[in-house]
Amino acid sequence: MRGGVFIRHNLYDWLCSRPSLLDGWNEFKSGKGGKIDVQHFSLNLENELFALHDDLVQERYCHGSYAGFYLHDPKLRHIHKASVRDRIVHHVVMRAIEDRFEPGFIHDSYSSRIGKGTHRAVERFRTFAWKLSRNDTKKVWILKCDIRRFFDSVNHEILKKLIHRRVKCPKTLQLLDIIIDSFSVDSGKGIPLGNVTSQLFSNIYLNELDQFIKRRLRIKYYVRYADDFVLLSRDKAKLETALVSIRRFLTVMLDMELHPKKVSFQKWHQGVDFLGYISFPHHTLVRTKTKKRMYRKMKMRAEMAKNKIISTESLNQSLQSYLGITKHARGKNIEKKLMSVIQ
Repeated sequence: MRGGVFIRHNLYDWLCSRPSLLDGWNEFKSGKGGKIDVQHFSLNLENELFALHDDLVQERYCHGSYAGFYLHDPKLRHIHKASVRDRIVHHVVMRAIEDRFEPGFIHDSYSSRIGKGTHRAVERFRTFAWKLSRNDTKKVWILKCDIRRFFDSVNHEILKKLIHRRVKCPKTLQLLDIIIDSFSVDSGKGIPLGNVTSQLFSNIYLNELDQFIKRRLRIKYYVRYADDFVLLSRDKAKLETALVSIRRFLTVMLDMELHPKKVSFQKWHQGVDFLGYISFPHHTLVRTKTKKRMYRKMKMRAEMAKNKIISTESLNQSLQSYLGITKHARGKNIEKKLMSVIQ
């Protein structure tokens, strides 16, 4: 569990205790001090947390509605934001159950996990490809896949069954069901982009796919980040056979399907586009779309700083974030262009 080890005789009692709710608030509010809804909640913090505690203890907690908005990240995404009160509950639930699932995840699942992330996923992919190519002397095939509308397609009943395998406290399960059922795109389907719980739920759901590929298909070289994943082999026929099995498994077991336009077989030596980078045997490039987006956003941020809409500190934070991307690839020219934008 993040933040320490707890001995919990009753998971739900611990979850809805005042200290846990306060910890959930402190974890949630980090970096959100400028948000109006967070400021309003903090003005009456003690009463708000006591009321939330009472609702949870008395089992009368109801999840509120969501506020929807769109975000380019880099493609247009529909984000659904819960109330501050509900998001505190999300954080407490995460802290309560995360350690029930984390040990069962495979090593090469890299989304929303401590010590993982996109850069680690790309590094692992390159390690696998280089090893299979025997120092670039053998042809390596990569099967790239993407799950179609993953977050919108999560089947609530399947997700609940997967959670029930590891969590046995009835009251905690009831609360989890409330959170899962608080949002849907179609009847009984969908989890919201914006909930911290959705990050864990997505890993619980797709761990079934991870286990199938690793244990049943015996694919040794496999990397997944969220709903993007790659399989590597020197034998293309093996990957073609695996693809048929993966399609069937997703349909039958997880009620999902691969994106028809985002399944491809690629050769390592010709460059593979994965998680924002184009990886070749001897170098890595930043994807062209990613570069254009960085330039566009930095120009916009520089103009905002010039007009005092944002601080120079905020502008520098954006710059450092982009430099963090370029340092994992051939990025000297990109870095120079980014620096010139703000000068």
